[in-house]
Amino acid sequence: MSISMETTIGQLVIERPNRSRVFQALGIDFCCGGKKPLAQACVEKGLDPQTVRRLLESDLDGPAVGDGKDWSKATLTDLANHIEQTHHMYLKRELPRLRMMVRKVAAVHGSHSPWLLDLQSTFEGFANEMEQHTMKEEQVLFPLIRGLEGGPAGPNSRYAGGVRGPIQVMEAEHEQAGAALAKMRKISNDFVPPMEACNTFRATLAGLEELEAETHRHVHKENSILFPRAAELEASGQK
Repeated sequence: MSISMETTIGQLVIERPNRSRVFQALGIDFCCGGKKPLAQACVEKGLDPQTVRRLLESDLDGPAVGDGKDWSKATLTDLANHIEQTHHMYLKRELPRLRMMVRKVAAVHGSHSPWLLDLQSTFEGFANEMEQHTMKEEQVLFPLIRGLEGGPAGPNSRYAGGVRGPIQVMEAEHEQAGAALAKMRKISNDFVPPMEACNTFRATLAGLEELEAETHRHVHKENSILFPRAAELEASGQK
């Protein structure tokens, strides 16, 4: 079946997670930019829409990416639990490690490669924001979402404003995180280390590139699956 140019980027990845590889290779944002139709995303990137469609249709048999589960069919509680146990735990483990490495590389090589100081500053802001972001999701929004399904909701499940307000805040913070990741990629020349880079230097850039890919998968599940379904469920219960 031919892909419609009006289908959103997020929906295309929900249907077939392997498509995220094509979008990443082309520099098309499938997490924060997941609400854009395919045609619009291509135009904004200066790409020929028909060429992109052919790439998406030819990549369907590639190796699987992610965890292989169709999260659009999971309960909201299961998806919220998965995000906490997989993506939030990744951040709690990797952000401190990467913070230490980025600081070390900037201290040792920053005088010869001043861009590392800008990279450090951008990463520090990203890391601090994401640590606060995940805490707000775990303490406020996710308990609200579990409460919609009658699951173990927690103390904040009766937040007076419902889920829409917290979702808007989280989506705005996702935009900020995406901008910081894009800036880090630009500063570091696509995370490519200079020829003379030591092993720690190389490992740091590789870790940041992995962080970018992991954050894209994380935000996609929230922006394109969890949040819209939670808002829809709440709205249906208010009718």
